[in-house]
Amino acid sequence: MAAPQTGEGAHLLVVDDDDRLRDLIKRLLTRAGFRVTTAAGADAARKLLELFDVDLIVLDVMMPRETGFELTSWLRAQPGRKGRTPVILLTARGLPGDRIEGLSLGADDYLPKPFEPEELVLRIGAILRRAAERPALPRRLSLGQCSFDLDRGELTREDAPVRLTGAEVELLRRLAREPHAPVERRHLASGEGEGEGRAVDIQVTRLRRKIEADPKNPRYLRTVRGVGYMLAPD
Repeated sequence: MAAPQTGEGAHLLVVDDDDRLRDLIKRLLTRAGFRVTTAAGADAARKLLELFDVDLIVLDVMMPRETGFELTSWLRAQPGRKGRTPVILLTARGLPGDRIEGLSLGADDYLPKPFEPEELVLRIGAILRRAAERPALPRRLSLGQCSFDLDRGELTREDAPVRLTGAEVELLRRLAREPHAPVERRHLASGEGEGEGRAVDIQVTRLRRKIEADPKNPRYLRTVRGVGYMLAPD
């Protein structure tokens, strides 16, 4: 079945280590009206994403050296528009646990292989429409006497810079991307392994000392019991 013409010039990045499938997906999406750039793996995709933004990424999960899950996690940690780029995962791994993992890392959709070409095009169109309707996040958040610039990763108090560690910047960015929404502690951890949750708690405590007027009764960086933490800007 021919793919519907719905692209309207949106720029997509297709990442897949299978040359044949990558070429097929590119031709399918090009016929549907999209502008398509391709990458044979995560390394190539990172380099492209450092050069320009795209409207959506079609991403294979099972790739050598770095999986689509890992690239999605890296992408969601990036500042500004890049970190909010929609992602649809394509994979032969269709188990519920795999889908849950992909979505929990920030993917917008998950399509098991083999898939119908028309379904892929329609899912991409639906994601792009949702992204267009989503209000843009403010680039600077007000936190009482403090202000946080998401793009620069800079915290100021009454216009004076507040020193942050790299881990604190990353944690604050992840919370700032979902203001007024609880974020699980495991999604705030910078890596995997024992002690990561405890490291998040320590970073939150340090951030509260820098942001809150009363760190023991936080107004902006709140604990959500049984879940994690939430940033509640003005």
